[in-house]
Amino acid sequence: MAERKPIESWLTDMDGVLIHEGTPIPGADEFIRRLRESGKPFLVLTNNSIYTPRDLAARLAGMGLHVPEECIWTSALATAKFLRGQRPGGTAYVIGEAGLTTALYQAGYVLTDNQPDYVVLGETRTYSFESLTKAIRLINAGARFICTNPDETGPSTEGVLPATGSVAALITKATGVEPYFVGKPNPLMMREALNTAGAHSESAVMIGDRMDTDIVAGMEAGMETVLVLTGLTAAEDVERFPYRPTRIVKSIADLIELI
Repeated sequence: MAERKPIESWLTDMDGVLIHEGTPIPGADEFIRRLRESGKPFLVLTNNSIYTPRDLAARLAGMGLHVPEECIWTSALATAKFLRGQRPGGTAYVIGEAGLTTALYQAGYVLTDNQPDYVVLGETRTYSFESLTKAIRLINAGARFICTNPDETGPSTEGVLPATGSVAALITKATGVEPYFVGKPNPLMMREALNTAGAHSESAVMIGDRMDTDIVAGMEAGMETVLVLTGLTAAEDVERFPYRPTRIVKSIADLIELI
């Protein structure tokens, strides 16, 4: 591989890298502490659009991981920034939680079910037949279909949960309209994260636990990539993919000395 510049900026996924089912992964607290002390730009990324950065910062702090809210980048923030750039001051019908609605409000969007410019689908634990029916009818009437992320399932202590991508497939089946997915693996989310952090891809690294989202997104955005084996991808799974991470480590603890 070509020689890369020293790492000056760090981007890391959250679930499967820093925490697992609500519990910090050993070494995650020291990793975050070292990053904060180093003064290097860093962002914690998540495709989950349920929570605002402030909510997530508080939840992480409750686990002993002290991440400033300005160092958290969600698919909801990426979606809001994308829509503000595409159609400033637009309107949207939203299926999602506070993380998404707050981001859209802050981006200057009006949330409405009256001829909206967009139907925006995000993560929620309370998808309703009524809201999905309304989304389908609005898309059939001409609203553009945006989805925060393509994840088909999400983790929980009881097992997997249907996630945004699965619900998007239902809407697509009913309308024939495919959504535009903003979150990982869309490199758009990574480039917006780099811009937010004031970082450059040539000296940045993306840490993740999924080959099909974190690693491919980091690679396509031109970053060094690190796969940790504390999440969804096992070591033996890597060879199934046509691309590889720059390096593979057991856990986030193995990266502390590189900061």
